[in-house]
Amino acid sequence: MSTSSATSSRQRRRGPELEAALLDAAWDELIEVGFAKLTMDSVASRAGTGIAVLYRRWANKDQLVLAALEHHRSSHPVDLPDTGSLRGDLLAALTGMGEARAAFFAIAAATAFSGLLAGAGLTPAQVRDRIIGDQRLSRVQAIYQHAHDRGEIDLEQIPSAVLAMPFDLVRHDLLMDLEPLRPARIQSIVDEIFLPLVHNHRNEPGSG
Repeated sequence: MSTSSATSSRQRRRGPELEAALLDAAWDELIEVGFAKLTMDSVASRAGTGIAVLYRRWANKDQLVLAALEHHRSSHPVDLPDTGSLRGDLLAALTGMGEARAAFFAIAAATAFSGLLAGAGLTPAQVRDRIIGDQRLSRVQAIYQHAHDRGEIDLEQIPSAVLAMPFDLVRHDLLMDLEPLRPARIQSIVDEIFLPLVHNHRNEPGSG
């Protein structure tokens, strides 16, 4: 491809396509050089565009990097299994989450400790919600709805905090260890913590 053709191709990017390309470039730059060395210039160069294009969307590199983390998470969703049982679905989902998100959490943690928390103008909780999503139960609700439809659980009897707990524990372990969870740990979360809690709520007085 000639230089003029490459330039023309870049100029044709508009709207969501252009923004995704910019955020992908920021993510790649974050992986390669880290937050401290990442600059708006380096991201613009990697994306093959001018730096003004970045500044029209993000005021500084802190906002850009935070958006890049959000974009990478949302554009790489973890597959939701349908094994036919709640236990099987949770074991598969938590295993897949651990394998798919370990590298993401490692990059996110390194970014936060390299100065993002100080420069973003947000509280740690706000940064957390921006990075991992403020509706963490919404996607996995399908797993519980399938179990409810099969008669395994009664969603009206189980607090949302209990439903979120297995996934919150996996996120905690990923953040602490920065590596996929071992199978024994996932089985412990499901069999020793979550399912007994669900069983307890199912058998509480007045629950059926």
